Amino acid sequence: MKAFLKNLGLILIILGTVILIACSVTGNVNNNAILLTAAALVVVGVISYIVINKRITD
Repeated sequence: MKAFLKNLGLILIILGTVILIACSVTGNVNNNAILLTAAALVVVGVISYIVINKRITD
């Protein structure tokens, strides 16, 4: 469980970037809901990565 929590931030960041890349490739850059969701995933991922790795130590 600790390993999953340590990687949760990275998973969220990667998921957000994959969504952004998919929107760029398909040309669907006018849908603000998808773009804001992907940006929120990246921001929450960065924050959770910092907070979780600060609190969890091996």
